Amino acid sequence: MTAALLTAAGRGTRMDCEIPKQFIHVNDKPIIMYTMEAFEKHPRIDAIIVVGLPDWKEVLDAYAHQSSISKYRWFVEGGSTGQESIYKGLMELKKHMSGDDVVVIHDGNRPMVTCEMITNCLITQEKYGDAVAAIPCVEASFRSDDGLVSNEIVPRETLYRTQTPHAYTLDKLLWAHDKARERGVVSTAASCSLMCLLGETCHFYPGSETNLKITTQADLAIFKALLWAEGKNHV
Repeated sequence: MTAALLTAAGRGTRMDCEIPKQFIHVNDKPIIMYTMEAFEKHPRIDAIIVVGLPDWKEVLDAYAHQSSISKYRWFVEGGSTGQESIYKGLMELKKHMSGDDVVVIHDGNRPMVTCEMITNCLITQEKYGDAVAAIPCVEASFRSDDGLVSNEIVPRETLYRTQTPHAYTLDKLLWAHDKARERGVVSTAASCSLMCLLGETCHFYPGSETNLKITTQADLAIFKALLWAEGKNHV
C-alpha cells in the first residue's frame, strides 16, 4: 500500500484570515481539496490520511464526499507541533499498513503538486529508500546572524530548497520519530530535516517553483494567478 499523509493542522496565523488557510476558497473550492484531488488522481496512491483540525473534520468530510475523493480513508487530529502531527498520522497508519509500505508526506497547503512530481517521488523512494522534492537556489545567498547585515556569501550552487512530497517506508518514519523523541527533538516538522539530524542521507528529485506552500496573502495571490494561467480563471 502507498498512502498520502496530508498535513493540514495549521491555523494559518500568517495569512491573517478568520478561517484556516487550507479552507480558504479559490474557485469555490477549499485549497486543501486541490491537494487531495492531486493524490486522488494518481494511480499509485491507494489511500489518503489527513492530519487536521478537529473542528473542521465535518467540513473536510463533506467536501471530500462532494468531490468524490474515494481514497480519503482516515482523519487524525493534529498535534501541538508539525512533528507531533505527522507522528500522530503515522501511528494511525500503523494500524492499517505494513512496515515496508510507503508513506508520501505532503503539506495540505501545497495545492499545485503535480502527477509528475508524485511519480518522481515514488520512483526516487523505490531506488534509494527515501525521496525529497528540492529546487536549486537561483538568487545570490548570504548568511546572516541577525537578518540585517552580512559579509558572508554562500555559493548558491550548493544550496537547495526542499519541498514536499517526501516519501519513506512507514517503518523508517516511525524509527525516525521514535529516535527524535528519545533525543528530545520535538519541533522538526520537515521529515527530511529530521532524517538529516539523525545522520540519514536525503535523496532529491526535482521540485517546482509552482509547487508553492500557501502561507501568506502573497502566496494566495500567486496561486490564483497560476490557476488563471492554466485557464481556471474564475478567481
